[in-house]
Amino acid sequence: MTDAERILWSRLRRKSFDGKNRFRRQHPIGPYIADFACVAAWLVVEVDGDTHGTEEKIVHDKRRDAFMRARGWRVVRVTNLDVYKNLDVVLEGIWRALALPPSGSLRSPPPP
Repeated sequence: MTDAERILWSRLRRKSFDGKNRFRRQHPIGPYIADFACVAAWLVVEVDGDTHGTEEKIVHDKRRDAFMRARGWRVVRVTNLDVYKNLDVVLEGIWRALALPPSGSLRSPPPP
């Protein structure tokens, strides 16, 4: 994990909402590995570093997000800088996303 991922994980791993909204790290979804996933809420959190700014990586991330969304996952992307400088704002955005109902087309539970 990157430093930003470690910082965010240190906060996400301790959080539980209603006893069901726990996060996993490095969760597989099809051919991809999500940085963090809350399976109960169908929510993925991706932490993007500097390498995510290249045209090639932007295209890859859009394809990856589309794949996950097509399978019912919501995707929240944050930057390393946001985690370092605005962690409380990042966490607030994640908590708000958890409160929204899942929006995808598949309703069977995601794989463990």
